[in-house]
Amino acid sequence: MGEGVGADYEIPVPWFLLTHPKGNVIIDGGLAVEGLADPRVYWGDGVDSYQPFMTEEQGCVVQLARLGLSPDDVRFVVLSHLHSDHTGAIGRFPNATHIVQRREYEYAFAPDWFAAGAYVRRDFDRPGLKWQFLEGSVTDGYDLYDDGTLRMIFTPGHSVGHQSFLLRLPKSGAILLTVDAAYTLDHWNERALPGFLTSTVETVRSVQKLRVLAEQSGAMIVTGHDPEAWPQFRHAPAYYD
Repeated sequence: MGEGVGADYEIPVPWFLLTHPKGNVIIDGGLAVEGLADPRVYWGDGVDSYQPFMTEEQGCVVQLARLGLSPDDVRFVVLSHLHSDHTGAIGRFPNATHIVQRREYEYAFAPDWFAAGAYVRRDFDRPGLKWQFLEGSVTDGYDLYDDGTLRMIFTPGHSVGHQSFLLRLPKSGAILLTVDAAYTLDHWNERALPGFLTSTVETVRSVQKLRVLAEQSGAMIVTGHDPEAWPQFRHAPAYYD
C-alpha cells in the first residue's frame, strides 16, 4: 500500500501439497484453469490490475498427475480464503472435504463492494461438495490430524475469514505458511501494509500473532506472494520432508 511506482511485476501464486498417512491435503490450489481461455470473462475487471501469467499445464490437477497422484488421492482441500487466486482446487477432487472458515464462505457470497472483484462465485458455488466450516477464534489452531502436522491459524484482515497454516514435518521441522495474512516480507516485517485488506487493525494484529507463533515454534516463514522471497524455497518436484 502506497509503495512502488506503478511498474508491472510478476508475483508467485503458490499452492501446496501435504502428504500424510491419513490422507493427502491440497492447500489452496492457485488459479482456476478455466479462466485462462478468456480471463476477462472469468475474472472480470480485476484483470486490469492482475493479469494471469500461467498455462493450463500449471493447474493443480495436471501438476499432481506429474507427481503420480490422481484426484482420488486427495482427502482434504484446505483453503486459506476464497479469493480467486486461492480457489483453483475446489471441486476437482471427488473424495475431498473442503475446509474453510465459515465467515469467509458466507462473506464470499455477498462481499462488500470494494472486495467483490476478489471473489469468483463459480469457483466455490459448486453442487455436491463436502464442506467443513471452522468457527473463527473458537476453532483457532484446529489440528487436522490431531498430531501437530497441520494446524489452521485464524488470521483475519486480508479477508474477513482468512487463515494461515503451521506445518510440522518430520525432518524439515516447522513451516509457517502465512498465505495472505502476510504476502510479502515488507508486510511481515511491518514496513508496509498490503495493497488489499478488509481491516487494517485485524491485518496488523494477525501479523503480530503469527510473529509470536513463529518465534515460539522456530518456523521457517513462507509469505504469500513475495517475488523476492519465493526463489529461496524448494519448488516441486523438490519437497520438504
